Amino acid sequence: MDLTTVLGIFIGVASMMWAILSGSDWRLFWDVPSWFIVLGGTLAATLVSHSREQVRNLPAVLRAAFLDRRQTPEEVIPLMVRFAEKARREGLLAMEEEAETLDDPFLRKGIQLAVDGMDPEVVRNVLETEMEFLAERHAGGQRMFQNMGSFSPAFGMIGTVIGLIKMLANLSDPDQIGSGLAVALITTFYGALLANLVFLPIANKLQAKTTQELLVRALVVEGILAIQAGDNPRIVEEKLQAFLSRSRKQEGPAAPLEEGVASSDAA
Repeated sequence: MDLTTVLGIFIGVASMMWAILSGSDWRLFWDVPSWFIVLGGTLAATLVSHSREQVRNLPAVLRAAFLDRRQTPEEVIPLMVRFAEKARREGLLAMEEEAETLDDPFLRKGIQLAVDGMDPEVVRNVLETEMEFLAERHAGGQRMFQNMGSFSPAFGMIGTVIGLIKMLANLSDPDQIGSGLAVALITTFYGALLANLVFLPIANKLQAKTTQELLVRALVVEGILAIQAGDNPRIVEEKLQAFLSRSRKQEGPAAPLEEGVASSDAA
């Protein structure tokens, strides 16, 4: 579970609830038709804007934003160093059996290519092509939430216009004007809230996770090529440490992994 995502949404909702309940009736901020306008309109526009396959993957994309199962560079570097030590002692073929136990298909494929004796340039091209397609798949999920973040305020405004039209139709009854205006503005509130607390932050979180996953995969590519070139394990570690920021280097490497951690392609 990605605690920052959950905690951020919880704090946002709690703040809104505190503001709503402070000295006012919470029922003033609840209107079912307004929810239907904002959520239904946003969903409809999303269906129109994206393919059936992209929409079908929406639950998986959303799940990726709330789960934290990706590898970190601090986890991968000791693993790559261990493979380098094994290859230096026993040869590249010795990595094959251990590679089969890894849960990460990208790392497993890279090691298999190296073990099969593929040219280093071919190994790089194959793995970098897979990285490009992964980035494009993830970008589709990010665009979907970015679009939802732009649709929901627009449908909030549409709901407000609908409410104003209904209010203006009852100008003969002054008692209805105040309550009608309040209901009209609620849809704008719903649209802005969903966009800025849910849809756009999730799009940003997915983008951040994609950036981290691509960093880890770039690290894996360089590690495999260094191992294939027969570099000393210490040199391999120094090359991979270059991927880390200065602050992360100072934290020191994580403990070596016994197995790779699965990475998610859903985002």
